[in-house]
Amino acid sequence: GQPDTTCHAFVGETVILPCTTTSPGELILSNSILYWQIEHTVVVHFFYKGQDMLDEQEERYYGRTSLFLDQMKHGNFSLKLSNVQLLDTAEYTCIYKQTGDHPNKTQKSKINLILHANLLFFNFSGHSQIPSRSLADVPFLAMLPLSFHLLVSLGVWHL
Repeated sequence: GQPDTTCHAFVGETVILPCTTTSPGELILSNSILYWQIEHTVVVHFFYKGQDMLDEQEERYYGRTSLFLDQMKHGNFSLKLSNVQLLDTAEYTCIYKQTGDHPNKTQKSKINLILHANLLFFNFSGHSQIPSRSLADVPFLAMLPLSFHLLVSLGVWHL
């Protein structure tokens, strides 16, 4: 099926992959099982009966994943993934199941994560194009088009 959500991030950033349950009321975390995985078998994060269980976690995710433990009992199972890399581009699956006296059906969400390299592109007019960023975020870049146009108008720049 199609992913429920698509998230975009730049290499090196922290991204939150959203996942919430539709269960009404407060959840009992000691009866909760939560998997975050990719490719049906790669464990990104595993939460079991009230605690993180990261023994089976894929090595490249070590130290980069966390859950919002204070919000989980209210159904927020979002995953925080820090220092994202191009290799993290994937379709992530959030799988939640409650055990105990009142087991519910398994709930799944799919989140497509797309990573972008931090590259600057210059078009032929000399203006820098920074995807999803404003020039105010990178002040020294705001001067580049002006410098380029000055060089061209003074005849210093030869093509």
